[in-house]
Amino acid sequence: MTGVEVVLAALAAGAGAGSGDVAKAAMMDAYTGFRDLVKRRLGGRSIEAASPEVLRGELIAAGVDRDEQILAAAHQVLALSRNVYVQDAKGVQIGDHNTQHNTFG
Repeated sequence: MTGVEVVLAALAAGAGAGSGDVAKAAMMDAYTGFRDLVKRRLGGRSIEAASPEVLRGELIAAGVDRDEQILAAAHQVLALSRNVYVQDAKGVQIGDHNTQHNTFG
């Protein structure tokens, strides 16, 4: 996994985590710190509104994929995300280029 892929995976993992138990709270704390590091490196630009392709380019242009502090924070988010369970999720995707269709009734 390249540096930018680690950062993108951690952004996705943190954005998808809910709140509630201790594991989720630790995950969200780590994600918030990580996200703030990325935003500062991008000059405060919003990372949530960008498409994945645009965000990837902005991350690479800003050198986020080579920033040791950001990469360490991304790895921490990914490690903590393994302890967050998705039992209450309405839909979960793992991997790249997925298609998911949900019907809730």
